[in-house]
Amino acid sequence: MKRLIDKLHQEQMLTAEEFHRLLANRSEETDQYARELANQVRQEVYGNKIYVRGLIEFTNYCKNDCYYCGIRRSNRNASRYRLTKEEILQCCENGYELGFRTFVLQGGEDPWFNDDRMVDIIRSIKQGYPDCAITLSIGEKSKESYQRFKDAGADRYLLRHETASEEHYRYLHPESLSLANRKQCLYTLKELGYQIGAGFMVGAPGQTLEYLAEDLVFLKDLNPHMVGIGPFVPHHDTKFAEEPAGSVDLTLFLLSVIRILLPQVLLPATTALGTLDPRGREKGFQAGANVVM
Repeated sequence: MKRLIDKLHQEQMLTAEEFHRLLANRSEETDQYARELANQVRQEVYGNKIYVRGLIEFTNYCKNDCYYCGIRRSNRNASRYRLTKEEILQCCENGYELGFRTFVLQGGEDPWFNDDRMVDIIRSIKQGYPDCAITLSIGEKSKESYQRFKDAGADRYLLRHETASEEHYRYLHPESLSLANRKQCLYTLKELGYQIGAGFMVGAPGQTLEYLAEDLVFLKDLNPHMVGIGPFVPHHDTKFAEEPAGSVDLTLFLLSVIRILLPQVLLPATTALGTLDPRGREKGFQAGANVVM
């Protein structure tokens, strides 16, 4: 397995079969070896730099019905909220005073925040804070919508693909959603000049090592600027409520693999630091850190 890790380091790619073999034959020794090599790569590329982002969770309404998600459309138990434009700008003001220079507008695919409203919000943030970057994480849109957001001042876009396997995607999503469209959105965003982020769940229901190998091959092909992965966490109001949570150890190993596979990529670890939104609720503005690992 060390030879495979060395090959990954030298060539920055393995075949799907090699990725599968690497994942299937992990040991404490290989995990440590990959971690040390990934740390070496990280030091060479980024040193000890940490990039901190300000997350604004501005809506938890969503038109989609993904089977694993707590804010899925059919979950009648979810406590829904939307921030107003004024509240979002207040979050930016608070964040700017705290030293944040990237604002991430993140939410469900909420039809109320149509293109016109989003363009108005993006422009207002950019006008008020021209030295700040704006990242969007609001799901699948048309190319025309992405272009409008870009023209208004958006710089980056986060859209986790969740799984690169068609079979696995169908297990996790209703028929109304399409993996092909999800992937195309990522390629379109990159074509339009966005810095893009993709990623997947580790230990999602129905996931196999073959599916994880497909994820790694897809990430290499996409070559995003950021990759966000994390262990699956079952939500009590979904059909997967009784499924086991994803493995933290496997997640950490995959972070090492991704760092070696994509040396320049940003690997985020998002953490809430206890900041509240303008209404005093535990949502809205949070402090998030893109910790380069």
